[in-house]
Amino acid sequence: MTPHGTPVPVITGTGVRCAVADDVPTFADRLRAGARGVVRVVDDLDGPRAGAPLPPVDLAAALVEAHADDGVRDRARRAAHRAPPGVRAAVATVAQAWREAALDRAPLPADRVAVVVAGHNLTGGYADDVARKLAADPAFVPGRAALHLMDTDLLGVLTEVFALRGEGLTAGGASASGNVALITASRLLACDAADAVLVVGPVADPSRLERQALVNLGAVAALDEGADPAALCRPFDRGHRGFVPGQACAAVVLERPGSAASRGAPALAALPGHAARMAGTSLAHPSADDQVEVVNAALRAAGLDPADVDYVNAHATGTPLGDRTEAGTLLRVFGDGPRVNATKALTGHCLHAAGVLEAVAVVVQLRGGFLHPNPNLRDPVEPGLRHTGDRAEDVRARVALSNGFGFGGVTTSLVITDPEVTP
Repeated sequence: MTPHGTPVPVITGTGVRCAVADDVPTFADRLRAGARGVVRVVDDLDGPRAGAPLPPVDLAAALVEAHADDGVRDRARRAAHRAPPGVRAAVATVAQAWREAALDRAPLPADRVAVVVAGHNLTGGYADDVARKLAADPAFVPGRAALHLMDTDLLGVLTEVFALRGEGLTAGGASASGNVALITASRLLACDAADAVLVVGPVADPSRLERQALVNLGAVAALDEGADPAALCRPFDRGHRGFVPGQACAAVVLERPGSAASRGAPALAALPGHAARMAGTSLAHPSADDQVEVVNAALRAAGLDPADVDYVNAHATGTPLGDRTEAGTLLRVFGDGPRVNATKALTGHCLHAAGVLEAVAVVVQLRGGFLHPNPNLRDPVEPGLRHTGDRAEDVRARVALSNGFGFGGVTTSLVITDPEVTP
């Protein structure tokens, strides 16, 4: 039980598609290997770029690989076959989590499963595509675009494909959206609005305008001619130059423990604590004091102390100010205690999907008994932290912290544990 007397929610299903893997077992293997998905990309912006793009998804094949039942495959054919690529990727990813959580074999009532989609501004790239059709001839704009251009389109498609009737919403918090969505899901369970919540971090698809603005802000790392793109994303390294955009979709089934037990669904991990607050700014500047308060609040909610934490999956985007601020936060809260790594060095920064993707990364590392390497970390901005090295480490971590920070002062932390940990 949490300090507020509500049952600690458990994670019963996970799914992932990203630049280095198209399912969770492969993701675990690639994390352990320190595989980096960052490559040189050609886009419509000036200058050479690096990124970690999501490979195209064959939805029909992905649903077969995920052992989706005939009903899911039929509804996906109707609702998602001609949907934007990010929507198809989300359906394929959710099918993995759905299967792992045994929701196909031991279902819950449709109105007791909620859906929370992480993020906002989800359709920028699709809007660019439609705008080109508009410029060519207004008659070329498909009427269906009126639905696809809304952030809620993905929500509707997922509830149709998986036949859900529970509560549904999108939860935005810039790059902290994934954590915000998981926190929102935990609260839905705590107030008995659902027995399980499907949390989805969808593929980031920013418009050209949004991508150029991030470049002009100085947030995106520039790729020098002839440089190795895989070495460009350098969280916590003095050679960091900004974040490298990534694309991923991740999904988690968060469930009340009694519901999971009654269905015979094994608990993969637990989410005993979380915290979120605003830093009182509209800018991109992080606040160390607010980060410290949020990390401590998440630990208090979990009934744990800093000394109990074995591992931190840092937000760590590779931006100089963000890295220095978070490194200082971790040193203030933990000293040289837990091991620290940054999944973005491998996957790029997947924006509003990052929090869910990194929650899945935490779960597979806790269950796999390892911590993935920091392959691009050579000269740490804070040598006092216990970063993982350039090879995976065999560590049986039981308590982890996962940070998520976003522009506009969105500051969040999650405590994810082995399900057997009792505060």
